[in-house]
Amino acid sequence: MELRHLRAVVALAETLHFGRAAERLGIQQPPLSLQLQALERELKVRLFDRGSRKVALTSVGALFLVEARATLAQAERAVAVVRRAGEGEIGEIRLGFTASSPFTAVMPRVIHAFRQRFPEVGLKLVGMTTRDQLAALVQRKLDLAFIRSPFAPIPPEVEALNVMTDRLMLVLRADHPLAALPVVPIAALAREPFVMFERDAGTGIWDQIVAICADQGFSPTVAQEAREAPTLIGLVAAGLGVTILPDSLSRIQVEGVVYRPLDTPQAASTVLLAHRRDERGGAVLAFVRLVEETVVGSGMISAGGHDARDIKNAAV
Repeated sequence: MELRHLRAVVALAETLHFGRAAERLGIQQPPLSLQLQALERELKVRLFDRGSRKVALTSVGALFLVEARATLAQAERAVAVVRRAGEGEIGEIRLGFTASSPFTAVMPRVIHAFRQRFPEVGLKLVGMTTRDQLAALVQRKLDLAFIRSPFAPIPPEVEALNVMTDRLMLVLRADHPLAALPVVPIAALAREPFVMFERDAGTGIWDQIVAICADQGFSPTVAQEAREAPTLIGLVAAGLGVTILPDSLSRIQVEGVVYRPLDTPQAASTVLLAHRRDERGGAVLAFVRLVEETVVGSGMISAGGHDARDIKNAAV
């Protein structure tokens, strides 16, 4: 039994005329008759009484008509669902993000715009470090990820769009002597105690801070470590040292803490939107397209795609 057989039954039941039913279906009358005969043989029942002047449904045919209509309606719903999913109108996205991503101008704006345009797509947000997000993308545990550079060589299965550049800022107490400077030289931090992310936390800013300091001939003195940026800011407020964090985190205002730019172009981090290269449609690519429209089109980021495999080291 095929859907065309069910359509034939519905068309003939509604017209009770072979010629008009065939015309509705866009076929000739003989193929219509053959389809119905084949269906009746398969079901081993008569669906229609055929006379020389009229066609009528049998009692069994009337029951079958109800089920045929329901089956065709369900098939149409299935097609509509698949098409909408292919256009990104329904489904679910598992979206990873770093701890600093919600504080950027990009992530909240894009998510809000996506929810307005695709209200039937569920967004499951998962906070992870960039290292863990890249692994989750490869393992198909995430669909998209807001990650940060610089980072370890990106897996070949993943590509990324350059979203925005976020400069790194020195975080220190407002009463610290260096807080009086509009721009702080890296060299001035040689004897300062640092509070930093734990080395194994999977954030690349640890390596970046070490590299920036090494260019000035010193290694940072790590006084305390933590796994979360708000904790680091709190430790700065407590006078345990200074730290370096993305500028987007300056939205976390803690009494007695200020943010100052550093004097090196190395003090910068790039936010990227990553996804698997084999994504071909649906809600994931609809999200990517919206990022390109909303963010690139507004001038918030540099236009065009970005193959992040060229970036070295590791990320926040």
